[in-house]
Order: sequence, then C-alpha cells, then structure tokens
Amino acid sequence: MTQPPAHKPKPVLERWLEDGLFRSRWLMAPFYLGLVVALAGLVVVFANEAWRELSHIWTMGPEEAILMVLSLIDLSLAGNLLLIVIFSGYENFVSKIDTGDDEDRPGWMGTVDFSGLKMKLIASIVAISAIALLKAFMELAEGHDLQDRHLTWLVVIHLTFVASGVLLALMDWLASKTDKH
Repeated sequence: MTQPPAHKPKPVLERWLEDGLFRSRWLMAPFYLGLVVALAGLVVVFANEAWRELSHIWTMGPEEAILMVLSLIDLSLAGNLLLIVIFSGYENFVSKIDTGDDEDRPGWMGTVDFSGLKMKLIASIVAISAIALLKAFMELAEGHDLQDRHLTWLVVIHLTFVASGVLLALMDWLASKTDKH
C-alpha cells in the first residue's frame, strides 16, 4: 500500500495571513448585534402601532380592522426577516450558535445556507410589498384619495420584487444543475 504524498508545510507568513483572514469573520458580529438593536426598535414600533390602533377598536369598521391587522402582520414579517438574517447570517459567516439541547431552537437554524437566506429574504420582501399593495387597494376601496402615481409605483415595485425572486430562484436552480469546481 502506498502512502499519499506528504504535504509541504506552508510558510509562516502564509499561515499567519490565512489565520488573520479567518479570524476577521468576527468583524461581522457587530453588524448582527446592530440588527438585534433594530429588532428591539421594531418591537417598540409594533407596540406603539398596536396601542394606537387598538385604542379605538370599538369604533373600527371591518376595513379598518383589516388594515390594522395588515399593519401588524407587516411589522411581524419584518421582525421575522431580521431574525432569519441574524441567526443564519451569524451561523453562516461568523460561528455556529450553540444552544445545547434547547427544545425551542428553530428547526431551520443551522440549515439555511446563503442561497436559502437569499430566498427567505426575497420571499419576506415580496410578502411585505404585497401587504403594502393590499393596504393601498383597501384604502382605495374605502374611498380614500390615492394618487395614481403612488399606486403605480407600489405595483411596479412589487412586480420588481416578484421578478427578482423568480430570477434568484432560477439562478439557484441553474447553479444546482452545474458541476461544482
């Protein structure tokens, strides 16, 4: 049986450089901490919105109630998006999060790669955009005066997000069909 050829050790400078590059991933940690602060800020905005809307729930009509719910769903989707980016970004680019045997660990943690993160990100953006568009249509149905230009831009932006999502999915599908180098 033949032995595989021994690898020549790397020069010290190259090992030092590679080690430094690898450790530089920790420079991303403050970004994720900043997103946690943004998530806390979103909780405050959600609470303010819920309080403002719920304070006059007894006088709300069905359309107003639906608009309130859509606003709160919109904020919760943004929060979900932040959590996905925080958890999967940190685990993909900095370090694995050790939660031990915690039964509350989300099932997707540790399984969302960069491609999956892109798809979850664009899907959340499309959902948020769709809610904004639906809210505008409902306001229009209630007789609120919406400028045609505003409504047109909402539709164009939403379709742009949808097309971007489809193109990203197509690119990921094509990449999965090619040989890896």
